Amino acid sequence: MAEADPAMKKQTLSATVGPASTDKQPGKLKRILLMLSVPLLIAAIGAYFWMTSGRFVSTDNAYVKQDIVSVSSDVGGRIVEVKVRENQIIKAGDVLFVVDQAPYRVALEQANAQIANAQVEVGKLRTDVAASSVDITGARENVFYAEEDLKRQQALMNDGFTTRARLQQSQQALDNARTQLRTAEADAAKARAAAATGAQVPGLNPEIAAARAQRDQASLNLDRTVVRAPVAGRISQADRLQIGQMAIQGLPLVSIVASDRAWITANFKETDLDHMRTGQPATIKLDAYSGKAIQGHVDSIGAGTGSEFSVLPAQNANGNWVKVTQRVPVRIAIDGKTDRPMIAGLSAKVTVDIRDRAQAAR
Repeated sequence: MAEADPAMKKQTLSATVGPASTDKQPGKLKRILLMLSVPLLIAAIGAYFWMTSGRFVSTDNAYVKQDIVSVSSDVGGRIVEVKVRENQIIKAGDVLFVVDQAPYRVALEQANAQIANAQVEVGKLRTDVAASSVDITGARENVFYAEEDLKRQQALMNDGFTTRARLQQSQQALDNARTQLRTAEADAAKARAAAATGAQVPGLNPEIAAARAQRDQASLNLDRTVVRAPVAGRISQADRLQIGQMAIQGLPLVSIVASDRAWITANFKETDLDHMRTGQPATIKLDAYSGKAIQGHVDSIGAGTGSEFSVLPAQNANGNWVKVTQRVPVRIAIDGKTDRPMIAGLSAKVTVDIRDRAQAAR
């Protein structure tokens, strides 16, 4: 068999090897990019952790807290109606229970009767004032006539036409008339004082003012027999409300967990508090709501956060003392309203952004 032409062999070899070499170039490029991307990714992750290191502190030892309002009756009496039940959601102003109103209606009627009686007494006093004015006028006239009679008797005595006894009778009559005038003026002053009004209630007699004050108190007590919710929230400990039970003034009968006064108590390690300050932003994630993020801020640190924290008793008096990192309660206020109900006792994870070093320095 004849040997092939060398030029033809070269062409055939080129046709066979050329495409394979072209296919290997993209794979080589991918390997190079992959080799470069891994160090870049590691560097980016390292840079992220370096930049965010020390920026946040967090704890999952956190719980939802809410104010609990104890409600009592301002008046005593027997409970005749109960309008709520355990765990019921209520609004501010809703009726909780009603105390027997009958004694307080009677007290209100008595107060109205006292007002009427005081008005009658004031009418009598005004009549006495008018009568005393008439008495003063009559007494003055008697004094005038007695003075004129005494003058005549003195003139007659000078002319010898009367006796000394008659002159003395005229003098005695004048003295009596003057005494009656002074008595009438005193009685008038007393009547005016009794009918007068004081500076605290100008234009109103004190007896009427006192009677009206008693009526206002009786009316207020009657209104207080209907006990209403001071805040919105959820009813708690309603088992103490029973029809027929005596409500004692000031004794709590039911509690309301206020729905609009929720916050988070986060128990941070004491080593996390170095740069934490009030006002710093916080992110709250509740376990019950699939970790839904809620925005808040640091409201207060330490005592007064509404939560007690345990402190181990000092053991440095013996040789077995072990230092343990303590937990300090931090109150986290919730910013705005949440779309899910905040229930006291729910677990949460709280992360505080402490990057504001300028604020931390203050």
